[in-house]
Amino acid sequence: MYLRKTDGPRVVTLPDGSVISHDDLPCADTRRWVASRKAVVAKAVLYGLIKRADAIDRYELSDDELSDWIRAVERHGLSGLKVTRIDVLRGGR
Repeated sequence: MYLRKTDGPRVVTLPDGSVISHDDLPCADTRRWVASRKAVVAKAVLYGLIKRADAIDRYELSDDELSDWIRAVERHGLSGLKVTRIDVLRGGR
């Protein structure tokens, strides 16, 4: 088995004990962003699996968009990224 050379760690362990690796990241050409995919990217950046600039370039995100994802994951977990929960969690309803 051959491993590709990557910058930074190959896997990171999250505070809940789960592990994410580069294989868990969505494809670079992802166009349909469901909450679970957003959460994986946000956690990968937050815990140092990939660099913020690399995530922005790879997924064609704006800096503000990625910041919103990370903030939502930190505050509310996966449910913070669900479109149907945005108003409730932000105090809109």
